[in-house]
Amino acid sequence: MIASHYAEPLERRLQRSATLRSGPSESADVVCELEAGESFQLLDDTLGWAWGYAGDDRRVGYVRSTALGA
Repeated sequence: MIASHYAEPLERRLQRSATLRSGPSESADVVCELEAGESFQLLDDTLGWAWGYAGDDRRVGYVRSTALGA
């Protein structure tokens, strides 16, 4: 098991629109598009990619860390 399963997510807001991807890469599959102002539940932030979930359906994926506010 990985520790992030037990991590309390940190709520962040997207400062700009962003693409939610299946992996931490620009070439990873697109999960969905997120709009500026949407909530993102942050679980991990490593090497410029934030991993977490967003939306009412809680889609899981990665966005560029620079898209998130504090």
